[in-house]
Amino acid sequence: MSTPRSTTKATTRARADVAHRIGGRKLSRKQGPRLALYKNLTVSVLRYDRVQTTEAKAKEIRGRVERMITLAKQGDLAARRAVVAAFPNEPLVVTKLFDEIAPKYADRTSGYTRIVKIGLRRGDAAPIVQIELV
Repeated sequence: MSTPRSTTKATTRARADVAHRIGGRKLSRKQGPRLALYKNLTVSVLRYDRVQTTEAKAKEIRGRVERMITLAKQGDLAARRAVVAAFPNEPLVVTKLFDEIAPKYADRTSGYTRIVKIGLRRGDAAPIVQIELV
């Protein structure tokens, strides 16, 4: 004879809808366009020193900008090659990063960027900020 089964579901079963340690924002884009957006915004911040964008995009690229400045502060050949690998078609940005931006932050260990809230965008009321180099 078989034993009667319980009608309640087991609570120890793993949930498939929880993904741990997955960081970052998707920004309603697939991976390729999203990474291209991050790279273009990072280059723009380094080239023009400030960019107006949405708050989510600014918060996402802040770490990328600071990582490039930290690499440039090292100043060795390996760091230069890493920056060139990140921005292969931007030799002027690489030169500016190593010759102008990195010496400016020689005494600072981190916190090279600042995000200033500007307001809401007309049309969809997305929060617009300005990300700038300190």
